[in-house]
Amino acid sequence: MEENVNSNENQELGTIKISEEVVSVIAGLAATEVPGVTGMSGGVVNGLSEMLGRKNLGKGVKVELGEKEVSIDLYLIVDYGVRIPEVAWNVQENVKNAVENMTGLKVVEVNIHVQGVNMDKENKKQQQVKEEEN
Repeated sequence: MEENVNSNENQELGTIKISEEVVSVIAGLAATEVPGVTGMSGGVVNGLSEMLGRKNLGKGVKVELGEKEVSIDLYLIVDYGVRIPEVAWNVQENVKNAVENMTGLKVVEVNIHVQGVNMDKENKKQQQVKEEEN
């Protein structure tokens, strides 16, 4: 499997290279830290790899890496009842800060794609109300 690696800085001792996969893992973890985000939407390929026992920490993240800049697309699943624009803004800020602080790359954009809504909490509340009525 060929890995895209890009040079970040030239130094006297050599170069520092950060792969797209590293940036995607940082972005994915930073996104899932935000309240209201249930998880990342990874599609069929990532779903199959997880069933085979390989957890993909960069699931639901697409990274375009330049020499000193990075563009990130995130595919999220949010909790039912949250304000989606507010959650998306918080995700953008958290991801931008995490990637810039950890890699030194400039984040030029963080695009949010809401792929689904998790209804588990709402379904549990409805079940509790029904049980209390009986």
